[in-house]
Amino acid sequence: MADQLSRPPVRPEPEGRAGRIHARRTRAGRSQVAPRPVPSVEDMRILVTGGKGQLGTALQLALSEHQIRAPGHAALDVTSATAVREAIETFRAEIVIHAAAWTDTAAAERDPAAALAVNGEGSGNVARACAATGVPIAYVSSNEVFDGEKGAPYDEDDATQAINEYGRSKLAGEKAVEEAGGDFYIVRTSWLYGPGRLSFPEKIIDRARAGGALRGVTDEIASPTWTGDLAVALLALVSTGRFGLYHLAGEGSCSRKEWAEEVLRLAGIDAPVEAVLQADFGLPYRKPPHSTLTNRRAAELGITLRPWREALADHMSTPQIADLIEAPAAHR
Repeated sequence: MADQLSRPPVRPEPEGRAGRIHARRTRAGRSQVAPRPVPSVEDMRILVTGGKGQLGTALQLALSEHQIRAPGHAALDVTSATAVREAIETFRAEIVIHAAAWTDTAAAERDPAAALAVNGEGSGNVARACAATGVPIAYVSSNEVFDGEKGAPYDEDDATQAINEYGRSKLAGEKAVEEAGGDFYIVRTSWLYGPGRLSFPEKIIDRARAGGALRGVTDEIASPTWTGDLAVALLALVSTGRFGLYHLAGEGSCSRKEWAEEVLRLAGIDAPVEAVLQADFGLPYRKPPHSTLTNRRAAELGITLRPWREALADHMSTPQIADLIEAPAAHR
């Protein structure tokens, strides 16, 4: 990856959706502020929204050698356009990685307006502030902008069609970023897990050690993505200056059941996982049945993520997981 990070910034010839967007904006003269030169990877001033979340935590670790500011929601509410503009200008950010998001799918279904306020309108606030100050934005989006009915992995040129309110709100965020008039990276990823909060592997281990029944959905398939790998790939991408739409997800795919079984295997826990369908949970929303992402455009730049099983093995070897596995059940 070191070779990727030292590559000088190059703007590509317009190609595909990302190129068409860039070409259209350039011809129309939409950007009123000249973008700053893409800084070298050694001296970037990086503002990360959502700094207390899973990805925000991983980004702070990956970017520790950079000048980084990563406020959480309490310190920076992205639904406030004024607060966002002030944060960018005060820090003199050279790139904004917009990782703040409403991620509770069930809550988004109950209150779609609230989810849209954060994921759609909030992302628009960040993108417009970036455009006004000449700062590129990297917006982290989701595999759930797709309906999952293609029957094969999705690449960046595939049509979007969200089937739940969370997905619709993330898609609204993508549109807001595209329309803001500045330079942007839109980065779709899927099934994030990592340090900083209780994520899917930790929940599986905790429930198994407590003796609870484990059920794994078989009709939801995607790509588990370790936030540590995504953070490094994001840094590589934003150092290229090649703006546009990208997918960055763990290589390969699995069902939730297969993911849970691999977690238990790596943890050395012998516990069965019952196969169930999404409908068995009686939820008021549906997840895309097969929304695996293929990282075609990033791979063309030499930026890759590891197979999901390999990345999961690294996550499972962290002290956080080791402590969870070894802790007496009564003290969890």
